[in-house]
Amino acid sequence: MMSSTAIRQAINPQRLLETAQSLVAIPSPTRSAGQVADHLSKILTQDGFTVERPVADWPEAPAVVVRFDSGSPGKTLQFDGHLDTVHLPFIEPRFENGYLYGSGASDMKGGIAAFVEALRAIRQTGALKAGGILLTTHDHHEGPWGDRRQLYALIREGYVGDAVLLPEYLADRLPLAGRGMAIFNVEISRPGDKVHEVLRPPNTPDVLATGANLVNQIHQQHAEIKNTTHPYAGHDSYFIGQFAAGEIFNQSPTHCKIAGTRRWVTPGHTAQAESKFRQLLDNLAQASNTQIQAEFAVQGDAISIPLDDPIVTAFQQAHTTVTGAPLTPGAKPFVDDGNSFSARAGIPALTHGPNATGAHTLNEQVSLDELVRVAQVYALTATHFCNS
Repeated sequence: MMSSTAIRQAINPQRLLETAQSLVAIPSPTRSAGQVADHLSKILTQDGFTVERPVADWPEAPAVVVRFDSGSPGKTLQFDGHLDTVHLPFIEPRFENGYLYGSGASDMKGGIAAFVEALRAIRQTGALKAGGILLTTHDHHEGPWGDRRQLYALIREGYVGDAVLLPEYLADRLPLAGRGMAIFNVEISRPGDKVHEVLRPPNTPDVLATGANLVNQIHQQHAEIKNTTHPYAGHDSYFIGQFAAGEIFNQSPTHCKIAGTRRWVTPGHTAQAESKFRQLLDNLAQASNTQIQAEFAVQGDAISIPLDDPIVTAFQQAHTTVTGAPLTPGAKPFVDDGNSFSARAGIPALTHGPNATGAHTLNEQVSLDELVRVAQVYALTATHFCNS
């Protein structure tokens, strides 16, 4: 097999930087990634790769797909990333003192550029002797503007490898587990109009008191479900971050709104978590004589990857070669597209990206050294995984 030194040396820092800068230079807020997708397609085509542009339920910005096959049977490693960015004012790219700045530099155009550079290095060195690499990029990731429809469509249409790497900005651990998460929005209402407290008809339902009751019951359930634990991911939880009702101090309101999150550590627990939540709401509505409507928007299911999974072994080999040590296993603190691959495609999904900062702010930055490092890790992981 091609030496790891040759593969690492094939990563071209200047070419990698130019690719990242050109992607960052094109504004691509969620649902508006068409122009940057076209640009990435042009880059890959000029590099000599055959590019597919599946619509994948989002004709405004067809996805960008490249299949690089060794010509011999074997496993396929997928590189997957989102081209869209959060809806913040656009920051032009600039490179200063070894760092790339600009919208998407951290999340995740820098990581996607590292994927592209890894693919170039693998082809240049002829390092892939079996299997293949599937590169997929898409829109519709960042919430609340996107709903992951394009990724879901790609999975449904078979754009799936045997394992997938995602370049989210997590570099200090090997995330072998992550909690599933849903955002809930509850609206408690009663018939009639808003009214002064002293003019309320007898037995007027109290939406605010019902909301307070719901908060208390959710806190009680949190105390129970946190006993469900995972050695890396932590425990199940409820969290309430918003509670709103009424206009002034002595008015009986007609609506109360509560919002928060439900997280769980057990893969496949989504339906059970939602069912128990809705049963709580049904019981409370009946007892309080109010109407309760709720949205339970699942952002992703829990994931868990065995320590001896082939993708973990391949990644740790690559990381040790590049940095001198393997990564310590740990938890993924956020929900990303890896949760969707795990639940909908049934493949192991590893998140590892550059040690970048400023995601979801106006101060995104990533060092070129980090982009080179992860490009080397991606290339070596692919050769170890596919050639094994």
